[in-house]
Amino acid sequence: MEKILTSTLYKASICREFEKKIYKLIERKKISFPVYFSSGQEYVACTIAATLKEKKIKPMLFGQHRGHSIYIGFGGNLKKLALEFSGNKNGTTYGMGGSLGIHSENINMFGHDGFMGSNVCIGVGASFISKKPAIIFMGDAAFEEDYVLASVSWIAKKKIPVLLIVEDNNFAITTSKKERRDWSVKNISKAFGIDSFDINDDPRQIYKNLKNYNFKKPRLINIHTNRLFWHSGAGIDNLKTFDRLKIEKKKLGRKGETIYKKAINEVDKIFNKIHEFKK
Repeated sequence: MEKILTSTLYKASICREFEKKIYKLIERKKISFPVYFSSGQEYVACTIAATLKEKKIKPMLFGQHRGHSIYIGFGGNLKKLALEFSGNKNGTTYGMGGSLGIHSENINMFGHDGFMGSNVCIGVGASFISKKPAIIFMGDAAFEEDYVLASVSWIAKKKIPVLLIVEDNNFAITTSKKERRDWSVKNISKAFGIDSFDINDDPRQIYKNLKNYNFKKPRLINIHTNRLFWHSGAGIDNLKTFDRLKIEKKKLGRKGETIYKKAINEVDKIFNKIHEFKK
């Protein structure tokens, strides 16, 4: 478990520092397109990635917005991601996909088209046809879309090897769940006949849930987490928002500080080499 905790902290720290750099570039008007930050939610994708790496499972990945942590957690090339934000043709989607359309053949990550929840339909279809395992990440609001629910029903009917991860930060832009619905993701998924769970983003809970999972049948995990920025990084909900990364770094003491400093150095090294950001 210690290896999972340290590797997850390292990947989450890289993601956090990467996004700090991007935020500063937005303030300097170096980036003008919408950016969807993973900050606060990094531990979801990064813990799953560390767990599956230990199990030597390499599934297809279908992310939506707030996908930086998926790409970084599963081992995407950090320089290519940085180049994407600069509009460089050597970026993850040739400098044309930005924050939303992150794509990488090396880690089996498929870019998103921007239509909320469409990655669920696409991921289900890809896994159904190829019989390959897939992880589909979505927000709690995306699960409310009718075509997403139809896809979940198809997963259950055909026993498709899909792991559905709902990053539940409670908000659809700025509208909370209690204003939108009176049902839970877990109960709806369970009603379709899918093994369904409701946990928080504690890496120990995520690891415990997945350590014996082998994609032999579908599963859904609704993971409660906290965003630090609004939908496209435009603002914040609360300065006192719970921050999983800070908590986990503190638990690891000096080792946690050392890991975080290593992440800072790694990110600095990448950005210092990109001349587009120095102009």
